[in-house]
Amino acid sequence: MAGNQHLEHQHTTSSIGPSASFRVSGMTCAGCAAGLQKMLANDPQVQFASVSIISGIAQVRSSLSDTDIIQRIRSRGFDATLELPSAAGSALEQQQQTTTRLWKRRAILGLSLWLPLEVLHWTATALHWHPTWMPLLMAGGSGTVLLIAGPGFLKSAWRALLQRSANMDTLIALGAATAWLSSAIILALQLSMPLWFSEAAGLLAIVSLGHWLESSVSSRAGSAVRDLLSLQPETVRLQQADGTETAVPLASVVPGQQLRIRPGDRIPIDGTILDGRSELDESIITGEALPVLREAGHNVIAGSINTTGQLLISATVPGTDTTISRIARLVEQAQSSRAPIQQLADQIAAVFVPAVLLIAVSSLTGWTLSGDVGTGIAAAVSVLIISCPCALGLAVPMAVMAGTGAASRRGILIRSAESLELAGRSTEVIFDKTGTLTVGRPEVVGLRVLPGFDRRDILRLAASVEALSEHPAAHAVMTLARNEHIQLTDVSDFAAFPGIGVEGVVAGHRVRIERDQQASARVLINGTTVAFLELRDRLRPDAAAAVQALKTMGIKVGMLSGDRAAAAAAIAAEAGIAAEQVTADASPQQKLHILQNASDSAVMVGDGLNDAAALTAAPVGIAVGGGTGAALEAASVIIPGERISAVADFLQISRDTLQVIRQNLFLAIVYNGLAIPLAAFGMLGQRGPLIAAVAMALSDLTVVGNSLRLKRRLDRKPGSTKS
Repeated sequence: MAGNQHLEHQHTTSSIGPSASFRVSGMTCAGCAAGLQKMLANDPQVQFASVSIISGIAQVRSSLSDTDIIQRIRSRGFDATLELPSAAGSALEQQQQTTTRLWKRRAILGLSLWLPLEVLHWTATALHWHPTWMPLLMAGGSGTVLLIAGPGFLKSAWRALLQRSANMDTLIALGAATAWLSSAIILALQLSMPLWFSEAAGLLAIVSLGHWLESSVSSRAGSAVRDLLSLQPETVRLQQADGTETAVPLASVVPGQQLRIRPGDRIPIDGTILDGRSELDESIITGEALPVLREAGHNVIAGSINTTGQLLISATVPGTDTTISRIARLVEQAQSSRAPIQQLADQIAAVFVPAVLLIAVSSLTGWTLSGDVGTGIAAAVSVLIISCPCALGLAVPMAVMAGTGAASRRGILIRSAESLELAGRSTEVIFDKTGTLTVGRPEVVGLRVLPGFDRRDILRLAASVEALSEHPAAHAVMTLARNEHIQLTDVSDFAAFPGIGVEGVVAGHRVRIERDQQASARVLINGTTVAFLELRDRLRPDAAAAVQALKTMGIKVGMLSGDRAAAAAAIAAEAGIAAEQVTADASPQQKLHILQNASDSAVMVGDGLNDAAALTAAPVGIAVGGGTGAALEAASVIIPGERISAVADFLQISRDTLQVIRQNLFLAIVYNGLAIPLAAFGMLGQRGPLIAAVAMALSDLTVVGNSLRLKRRLDRKPGSTKS
């Protein structure tokens, strides 16, 4: 099957435009995001669209201009701005801060007006004190709460109505308006029926309080982007031509400018060392626990810590496009994406609000026909409030945010929520051999020279020719010659034959080395075979432990290799992979075919370079040792560094996240399944609307809290990297 499928609605079109992100404001519930995504996806010029209520980001790939997309979003009643790459990393945090401040203001103002009214109401009831001005005071006070906390719900409900749809705010707006207006009518007509002024105000105040708490907790669950961006300083020390240093914003730095890095500083930007020598802690990027020695000519990565010496580096990227900022954007993209299981929540939500409206009307009608209008109004309002599908809309994205954030803190970069879900269902992992299970640098383990020839002479001739080659096997021959202190000879008429070998003229002899898929090679002098080289790649230090960890999880482990069967079998046996799970002599096309026909539960692990096609074809492709270039394009998951053990960490995170998603959906569905009948049959009593508001807020917090519990549990678990 074709891997890396997208949940987002797709169209077949010959005009495929670039992907762009837009920050959308005005969305207040999952229904808003779902409706906007549906509208965008139904446009024939849009290849895919994904809208996240959590981050407030709409990701759109289309042939439309950015202006056209913004106009379409605004036609839905929202505002939108293009999210620039340099600012994308902070979008999630900014959105959460804005949302938290909004709900905080509404909650504080609403509660400060409602609570005194509620205390006055209960005091008067307890003292049997019923002055004629009391209902008027309750009406005025609750009306003020509606004016303060209600407009947001009313605007959202009105936008949905204009689009011939309904969302969670429709239910809240109808509930509060029904409670207040029915009470006003009862008061005006002086009917002997209960008044729900306090309930109308309490409803909006409590719902706003619930959203405030929910938003605050959500911010903690989604702190990964904020944590990453904190690794970059806002200002850096720029060294001028005269040797003086000037503090400038990191965002203003351009390639070629020189920066001074002192001991203890974080490297602010990707660059090359011009002067100095130091040990760098690169664990935040590569997962390497020990500091790595870097000196003039070496590259450095933003986010690394300079532990000892002073360095002068030259920036190789703009200050807005460092490794850290790219990783932050990748994490944000994953947290804003939608998992396939979200379809279940979307399908339920699509019919949920209309069904609730029907139940509320039926409840009101039934109680009214039985002669109890007061209970009917209370029951109808309770149904509208208690059945708010907000928890259902948060069930999947909150867990995805926690899972992707926990993965990023272990140095595991996930491109989409789909990858997280598919990996959580995986039952098989297929490793590419060279450069993945092995270090990708073969060593000479045997040199057999035919009788009549001198070993050192043959090695000198072979190494002299190989010195001009970039092939990994050539480096192995060079290393052997260097270890045996053999002096090389000048080469003329050098030629390289991809997939075959190299040849050249050395001291009047035509020397040819013919390779056999890195496993062996033969040396020919003037057309006569004189020696055979046996080469073998080394297994990565943690490969065997990684394979065992996967087996312990109940995952079948296989291996693909282009090497001869004997060489592949030897590496597989050393890694602990069963012989029947090894495919050798596989060409890139054969690897691609195998992955295209793999089950939905298969995961491919490679280096993201020579196996890019196979990684793309796999349901989930993991690039180990990559992080830029082909790896970022080909793989759905990137593990920088050389940590094969992180594959098991990622799959465990995926399983835990999928489990919490299922728990969240179960909690949301069961809550509504129990709450709606209780409200519809009037079992919540005259105070039903207030009880419903509290129950609805608690249901949201339960889902958010369960996702936060996932974050804490994953952060406590030992991983291969803990940054």
